[in-house]
Amino acid sequence: MKCARVPELVSKEMHMYLKRNMRLVITANTEEGEEGEERNDEGPEPSSGTKNKQTKKKIAQAAMSSFLVSAPPKPSTQKASKSVSVMLCKTPEVVAERHKNKTSQSTLEHCTKKGTQAQQIVDDHVADFLYENKIPLNVVNSRSWKIMLESIGQYGPGYHGPSYHEARVPWLERAVKRTSTLRDKHEEAWKEYGCSIMSDGWTDTRQHHLINFLANSPAGTYFLGSVDASSEVANANMLADLLEKQIMKVGKEHVVQVVTDNGANFKAAGRILMDRIPHLFWTPCAAHCLDLLLEDIGKIKEFNTCINMAKKVSRFLYKHGRLHSLMREKLGGDLVRPGVTRFATSFLTLASMYKHKNRLQGLFVSDEWNGSKFSLLQEGVQAENIVLSVSFWQTLENCLRASQPLLIALRIANGDETPAAPEIMAAMDKAKATIQESLKEKPRLLAEVISCFEKRWETQMEQKLYGAALYLNPGKFFTLREKDRRQAARLRAMFNDVLWKMVGDEDEQTKISKQADDYERSEGECFSKAGAIREREKKVLVSN
Repeated sequence: MKCARVPELVSKEMHMYLKRNMRLVITANTEEGEEGEERNDEGPEPSSGTKNKQTKKKIAQAAMSSFLVSAPPKPSTQKASKSVSVMLCKTPEVVAERHKNKTSQSTLEHCTKKGTQAQQIVDDHVADFLYENKIPLNVVNSRSWKIMLESIGQYGPGYHGPSYHEARVPWLERAVKRTSTLRDKHEEAWKEYGCSIMSDGWTDTRQHHLINFLANSPAGTYFLGSVDASSEVANANMLADLLEKQIMKVGKEHVVQVVTDNGANFKAAGRILMDRIPHLFWTPCAAHCLDLLLEDIGKIKEFNTCINMAKKVSRFLYKHGRLHSLMREKLGGDLVRPGVTRFATSFLTLASMYKHKNRLQGLFVSDEWNGSKFSLLQEGVQAENIVLSVSFWQTLENCLRASQPLLIALRIANGDETPAAPEIMAAMDKAKATIQESLKEKPRLLAEVISCFEKRWETQMEQKLYGAALYLNPGKFFTLREKDRRQAARLRAMFNDVLWKMVGDEDEQTKISKQADDYERSEGECFSKAGAIREREKKVLVSN
């Protein structure tokens, strides 16, 4: 029975296909039948009616198999034509849709035991590939990995991977060309929204000092280029020249700000660039600034002692395999270990230890610990005394009160899911208020933490651009205005400063300023509507 939901175009094309190929199918099956008769001379010959039924059955099977999604035609030995289903087959982008909906059409194989066994065999082959070639396992979280598997699955049997030369030369050249075409999409976003130029300096294993340059916009982050600055002194003028060159590549009229780390040479380069390009802003990296702020807080004597004790315990637990295994058994997992590049990881370690406080203490009073040789070592005795110390945990709690609000702001500054500029100033104001409230019983400690806060954030990162972004973020601004009118007026002043710096035409300034008045007062045709007021909390400013 014909399915009523089949499009008419597909139905007609299938009918024409059957009509055009029926004779070829009959001929092929007749020849196959003759060969079968020659091979089965000893068996009984079927009647003419049975022959007709068998022929019709083979014709139907051949016709149906022509419309299954299969591999592209194999060379020389196989004959096949491009079926309707192959022509309508979705591109690899179907993987995004499939994972978004978390559903997929089950095949007959998936509904059978055989399909489950086949899935396990494929899984084992994939695992062997990853383990044998020492590929980092986080590769399976990448979008390109999912698209690759989807593409191979749609191709079907017979796909041959590249040779070493193909992967190294022609495939690489095609990838470079594809990447070059991506710039068009980014250029459109640069022209419409503007962009930020970001620089990132680092040193490789050969001690080469490299500086990467990237452009960030609502379309994403685009790699502009890299410079080997090993043979040059990275002073302010040299950095300013390099950054200006990248700005000219993008178009200086499209660049809103330049973001660098907080080094003294980059600060000086930022001032030089703002003199050369009047509408430009230099902004130190918020994530780097917060990391340095956490470092300053970690240097407070009371906190520094606590952090060193926590590191001593962590190093001891991970130093011995049997002890590490016992720890994992008691804790049900691992601790967050201190890193060497991010000071934030020290506070994450403290948070992890505090989360497992009872189980850690249980480890050091257990029979397994007391019966092991580790409890007799000097390091073991020190670790046991630290974990069972009341003063250690009290200091650790104070350390968390000073750091946890800043870690929340760091996640916002370092995240890719939402623009950070409209959120970061509000997040830092919230962090400061939370720290003041949680440490109010420790006035001396609070004074030291706030001193670090003001030194790093309010002196370096109180950027007018962040204030303007918060002003234009209705999800935050109108709530803030109800609580603090003075702060709202301060944000409007920052917005005005940014407006006068970025827009040179006086008539345009007046027009934008009037629109800002309507926005702030919820007046005018665009901002006074009930729907616009109702949707404020759901709106987030699109920002660089």
